[in-house]
Amino acid sequence: MTTTTTRPVLSKDGGTDNRPGLLLGVVLAAQFMALLDVFIVNVAAPTIRTELSASGAGLQLVIAGYTIAYAVLLITGARLGDRLGHRRTYLMGLAVFTAASLACGLAAGTGQLIAFRLVQGAGAALMIPQVLSLIQRNFTGEGRVRALGAYSAVLATGAAAGQVVGGILVSADLFGSSWRPVFLVNVPIGLVLLALGARVLPRDARTEPERDRSLDLPGLVLLAAAVSMLTVPLVLGQEQDWPAWAWTSLACSAAVFAAFGAYETRLARRGGAPLIAPRVLRIPGIGRAAFQIAAAMAVNAGFLFTITLHLQGGLGHSALRAGLTFAPAAASFGVVGLTWRRWPARLQRLLIPGGFQLAAIASATMGGLLRGGDAGGWGLYPALAAMGAGLALAFSPALTGALARVRPEEAADASGLLATVTQLGQLIGVASFGTLFLARLHTPGAHDSADAVWACALALAVASILGASAALVHRAR
Repeated sequence: MTTTTTRPVLSKDGGTDNRPGLLLGVVLAAQFMALLDVFIVNVAAPTIRTELSASGAGLQLVIAGYTIAYAVLLITGARLGDRLGHRRTYLMGLAVFTAASLACGLAAGTGQLIAFRLVQGAGAALMIPQVLSLIQRNFTGEGRVRALGAYSAVLATGAAAGQVVGGILVSADLFGSSWRPVFLVNVPIGLVLLALGARVLPRDARTEPERDRSLDLPGLVLLAAAVSMLTVPLVLGQEQDWPAWAWTSLACSAAVFAAFGAYETRLARRGGAPLIAPRVLRIPGIGRAAFQIAAAMAVNAGFLFTITLHLQGGLGHSALRAGLTFAPAAASFGVVGLTWRRWPARLQRLLIPGGFQLAAIASATMGGLLRGGDAGGWGLYPALAAMGAGLALAFSPALTGALARVRPEEAADASGLLATVTQLGQLIGVASFGTLFLARLHTPGAHDSADAVWACALALAVASILGASAALVHRAR
C-alpha cells in the first residue's frame, strides 16, 4: 500500500473547526444518509404501490430513478468539486438533496415522486464524490487507512440498515403519514449537517489546472444516454411484454457506451479532461476492483429488492417485520466491513473470491428455504447473516485496495469512477433481478412469489459465482 506524507490542507479560518474527527463524522453522516435513501424505499415500496396506485414499472422507477441520476452525474459532481471547491459543492449538493427529500415526502402521485427522486439523486451526485475527495486530501498515512475503513463500514451497513429503518418508519405510521417519513427523515438530518458542514469543512486550496478543467458535457450526454438506454427497457420491458423498442434500446446502449469510450479516449489524447480519465483506469487494480464492486452491488441490490417484495407481497409481512428480517445481514455486513483488515495475512488474498462464494451459497440457501411458500423458519437468519458477510468480503477489500493506490491529485476522478460503478451496479441489480422477479410473479400470492424468489435466488447465486471466478482467475495469474 502506498501512502503520501503530504500534510492535509486545512483552513486556518477562525470560523472553521479543523478537528479531523468531526470532519470525518460530518461527511460520513451524509454518505450514510444518501446510501440509506437508495434502499430505505424498498420496504416502503409495497405501501407506495398501493397508496399511489403505482404500476410495477412505476415502482421500479421510484427506486431506480434516484440511482439513475446519481450514477450518471457522479463523475460530473466530482469534477465540480475540483472546479468550485469540495466544501462548496458538498454543501450545495446537501441542500439540493434535503430539499428534494422534502418534496418526495409531499409528493401527490407516482409521476411527481419519480421526478423528485431524480432531483434527489442529482443532489447526492454533487455531495457524495466530495466525501472521498475530502478524505483523500485531508487524511494521511494510518489516519487515511482508518478513515477509509470507516468509509467502507458506512457503505457496508447503509444498504441493509435502510431496510430496517424503512420498516420501522413505515410501520410507525407517524401522524398517519404512512410511507412519507422514509423521505422526510432526511430533512432535519440534512439541516443539521448543513450547519455543521459550514463550520467544519476546510476551504482547501485549488490549483489553476483544477479550476480550468472542463465539465466534458458531450461525455456527460453520451454517458446519460447509454445508461438510460440500458436501464429504461430493463425496467419497463417486462410490463410491456418486451416490445421491439426495448430490444432496440438495449442494442443501442452498447453502441453508445462504445462511442462514449472512444470519445473519452480522443479527448484525453487532445489534452482535454474526460469524465473517465484513462490515467485513472491505468492505476493498478482499478479495473478489476470496478468489476468486483459492480458485481457485489448488483447482487446486494437485487437481493434486498426481491426478498423485500416477497416478504411483504407474497407472505404478507408488515413493513416492520420485513425490515427487521434484514437485521442479521446488516449486522454481519458491518462487522465484517470493520474487521476484515485485522484478519490473518494469509487469508487476505482469499477474501474477495471467498466472499462471492459465500454469497452464492447463502443466496441459494435462502431461495431453497423460501421456495415452499412459508417464512423459511429460523434457518433463514443464518443464511441472511452469511449473505451480508459474503457481500462485505467481496466489496470492502476491493474498494479499500483500489483507493489505497490513488494519489491525492487523482482522488476526485477515482472517487467519481468507483462511486459511479457502485451506483451502476445497484441500478443494474434492481432493474435486472427486479424484472426477473416480476416476470415470474403471475399472481401476488405466496406460492407464485416463492417461485419468483427462488428463480431470483438462483440468478443471484450465478452472478456471485461469476464474481468469484473473476477474482480467482486474477489470483491464478
